[in-house]
Amino acid sequence: MASPGTPAELRSYIIERLIGATGEPDRILAPARALAERTLPVLAKGLAAQFACAIPMELDGVDLTRFAEATERGGDACAMSIASSPSSPDALLVFADSAAAALLVSVLFGGDPDEAVAPLDRPLSPTEVEVLALVFEEVARAINGSGERAFSLELPLPRPIVGSELEKMRLRDGPAVRISYALGAGVTRGRITVMMPQRVLLQHRSQATAGHGEAQDAWRERFGEGVMRSSISIEATMPVAKMTLAAISQLSEGQVIPIAGTGRSDVRLSARNRTLFVGELGKLGDNYTVRIRSPFDERQDLIDGLMTA
Repeated sequence: MASPGTPAELRSYIIERLIGATGEPDRILAPARALAERTLPVLAKGLAAQFACAIPMELDGVDLTRFAEATERGGDACAMSIASSPSSPDALLVFADSAAAALLVSVLFGGDPDEAVAPLDRPLSPTEVEVLALVFEEVARAINGSGERAFSLELPLPRPIVGSELEKMRLRDGPAVRISYALGAGVTRGRITVMMPQRVLLQHRSQATAGHGEAQDAWRERFGEGVMRSSISIEATMPVAKMTLAAISQLSEGQVIPIAGTGRSDVRLSARNRTLFVGELGKLGDNYTVRIRSPFDERQDLIDGLMTA
């Protein structure tokens, strides 16, 4: 991590290391739990599409932690991957323990997720690393979300870090949230852990941001209703005839101008000098009417004008 430059940055850095991104744990845990609960069904569905059968999953816990603690429970059969985003080079960390690795590999090759599987106690093979890379990708996609509040994680993820590489890994420390998912319903229960810096979570999922977004949506809806209720003048025009500029300059009061044969079937409906529809002139009782035929296509109108010319 780069050294803080200004006194304000140094003060924020020290406070963050001591008490977290904020001094209010509930403000962080609430959006973290909401994210975990939203992600669970999406992740379960994504894994079911990749494996031969559905893998039982449940939310195992959401708590506050330090980002550097991610590798403390490492081992030869564990794996980890880190996703970056525009807001942080380590916006998301995904970690799988040895029991999760063994269970996932077993299920991928036809094993029963309810049967006992011995945890791996050796370095992962290239095939097992590829299986975990597949799972990590699904986890990152589920966490990332979509729309305006997406974390914008850079996908695909880099190759998982395993074995001795994991032991040598040194993570930037700082306050984080940890979300744990338990895999399997039988004797063997693995665990996939997701960690995210608190500042990244707050930037995208804070209650204040959500409330501000809800207020904006309500304001847009109310403003839109007011606009839709406003009244404007509608004008219907139809072509009369084509005349030269010389002929137009000689028009006088009382002169009768014949209407072109297509005038009644080529009426343009406009509002505020903008053509909206093309229609036909008609009559209902003593009243003249305009029957809407189609929306106005400016491109097609240009082509028709060129063809006529």
